[in-house]
Amino acid sequence: MSEYVNTARRVIRCEAQGLSEIEAALAGPLAQPFDAAVRLILEAKGRVIVSGMGKSGHVGRKIAATLASTGTPAQFVHPAEASHGDLGMVTRGDVALVLSNSGETPEIADIVAHTRRFSIPLIGVAGREGSTLLRQSDVALLLPQAAEACGTGIVPTTSTTMTLALGDALAVALMEHRRFTPEHFRTFHPGGKLGARLARVGDLMHDDMPLVDVDAPMAEALLTISRKGFGVTGVTDGNGRLVGIITDGDLRRHMEGLLDHSAGEVMTKNPRTISPDALAEAALAQMQDRKITSLFAVQDDRPRGILHIHDCLRAGMV
Repeated sequence: MSEYVNTARRVIRCEAQGLSEIEAALAGPLAQPFDAAVRLILEAKGRVIVSGMGKSGHVGRKIAATLASTGTPAQFVHPAEASHGDLGMVTRGDVALVLSNSGETPEIADIVAHTRRFSIPLIGVAGREGSTLLRQSDVALLLPQAAEACGTGIVPTTSTTMTLALGDALAVALMEHRRFTPEHFRTFHPGGKLGARLARVGDLMHDDMPLVDVDAPMAEALLTISRKGFGVTGVTDGNGRLVGIITDGDLRRHMEGLLDHSAGEVMTKNPRTISPDALAEAALAQMQDRKITSLFAVQDDRPRGILHIHDCLRAGMV
């Protein structure tokens, strides 16, 4: 095993130990302040303003993004920019979450002072007990003492990992309290593969459907299949209910004397359908499993749209 791999394993062990220590602290001295931090955020009418300098700032940006995407309005404010006008973003009704491993970072002084001046609740996260940040905070989250993975104690490694994990813990605790569902998650993640997986059939389906009446002649059905471009047509009864579907397989089976038949005589009865509210991923799985290319979305027995497998491909689901 190479020297590099040995170093990597040592770093991971060190940071894992730090995570174990913060998990243990949450069963002890961190329990009450963590609970208080969650309640403070839940009571806020505004946003969570996250701030931090240097490595703490990078971690803070990630925490703010995680909060915002899981139902807790949040925004990162750079402490240096805050001192030059961005403090106007931090208003009554907000909660400030300020990160600093030492708790003495000079750049955070103005944002801390701003929260004290305007009675904005402040949650401080730091690794030094009795530091200025924790003394000024309404809720002080003291990180356990843990060795940095660099071995010299000067490069933020274990401390930033613990801070990040604590931010995730806050976000998930808030998310579970708010009963945040995959549907809510989809609202904040409309793009990319994750957004596609959480898309519903109704988001991707086409309203302009290929449909013919059960008594329609096959000449009309063929024209509908050709015009709409889905390779199929649905068949409805006099009440508008979907009672069948005509595919290329049905056409081949009735090739002889095809134009002498009605749509109802050629169709496959009781076709596979799906609800418009179902996840598009479930529709894709059904199409792949049944080796079909289209599904009608049906509600109250009536067709509401049609989904083609190419719609799923274009959305980036596979």
